[in-house]
Parts: sequence; C-alpha cells; structure tokens
Amino acid sequence: MTDSYKLYIRARISRAKFRQILRLFALDLTASQTAELTNLNRNTVNRYLTLVRSLIANFCELESPFSGAVELDESYFGSRHRKGKRGRGAENKHIVFGIYKRNGRVYTEIVKNVQAKTLQRIIKGKVSFDSTVYTDGFRSYDSIVHLGYQKHFRIYHQESYGKGDVHINGIEGFWGYAKVRLVKFRGVSKNTFYLHLKECEFRFNYRNNDLYEILLKITRQIIFC
Repeated sequence: MTDSYKLYIRARISRAKFRQILRLFALDLTASQTAELTNLNRNTVNRYLTLVRSLIANFCELESPFSGAVELDESYFGSRHRKGKRGRGAENKHIVFGIYKRNGRVYTEIVKNVQAKTLQRIIKGKVSFDSTVYTDGFRSYDSIVHLGYQKHFRIYHQESYGKGDVHINGIEGFWGYAKVRLVKFRGVSKNTFYLHLKECEFRFNYRNNDLYEILLKITRQIIFC
C-alpha cells in the first residue's frame, strides 16, 4: 500500500466529490480554488491532489520507448534569486533530463548529475536504437554513437541556432512551459518537485486530449475499490 493511498483512506470522500476534485484538477485550478468550490478542507483537497499526482507520475513512468526523431537535453529548476553558479554547474537546483519525440510526447527524469554514464542509462532505457537523436554540443553526449545510436546530430549554440531539422526546439519548448507553469505555486518543495514535474509532463503530453477522462482511467485502479 502506497503512502498516497494511506492518505486517501484517512480522508475518504464520496465518489461524486472526488470526481468534482478531478474535474477541477483537469482545469488546473489551485488547491485553494478547489477547496472553495467543493466546500472541502484545503488539507483534505491537498491529500487527494497528492494522490492524483502520484498516480500520474506512475502513469508517466510507464511510457513506451521513444523512436523516430528524438531530442535530448537537460535543464535546471530552482529559484532565480539564488546566488552562485548558473547553467550546468548550478548548485542547489533540481537537474532534470528530458527526452522529446518530435510532434509527440516528452519524458523527464530527475538526475543527480549530468555525467555521461548517468544520461546514457536513461537514454538506453527510453530511446530505441534506430532513432534519429538530436542534442546540443554538451560533452556528455559525445559517446552516443558508441552506444549504438548511429544517427546523432548536434547543434552548437555558440555557432548557430540550428539549420533545418538539426535543433532541439521541442524539448526547450517544454522546459519553458514547465518553468512558467511551476511559477504559480510560488515555490515547490524538494519533496514535491518530482510530482509537480510529472504533472507538467502529463499535461504537456495530453494537452490535446480530455484530461478528465484520462484521469478517471488513471485513478480507477484504487479509487473506491
């Protein structure tokens, strides 16, 4: 039994009330707005939102291997007001590695560092070897061809911003979307960052779908069983 499910048991609500929470979550309302509209205690709403986000994260982790034209990149999440290094040497920030299938979905994973062996483990597990891989010129991507990815193209930002298909605009677009969206929470704790990141991933991947219907399917496995 997961911790999220234990939280659910301690604050059980009606089926109709839970579906109302799901509908408001699909509309991307805050916990405070949801509590007001559902006449529920904010702590109760937050417990259910934590449960929903946990199930979303599990759902996202099961994404099938990526193939076709795939972009790889890393990004750093954290307060802009913190002093210190920026970019790949930044301290006290969440390091996130991303995989984006062009005109498709994105997958994200929090990593401890951006060393080649760290990124290679994720790449081999999520990207099929027949893919066409696009990256920037970061040294950790130097050995991608030796892993078995024969079609690897690189963009060096200091020289140009890419020509034709050689770019990583898709994954960079996702980074921008996620960072703008997370601003509304006015700071996300280290303990909940993973869940909020996966929620961004989920909303981005299914932005053209009925989120409420997908959420019903995701939560059906344990809700009211």
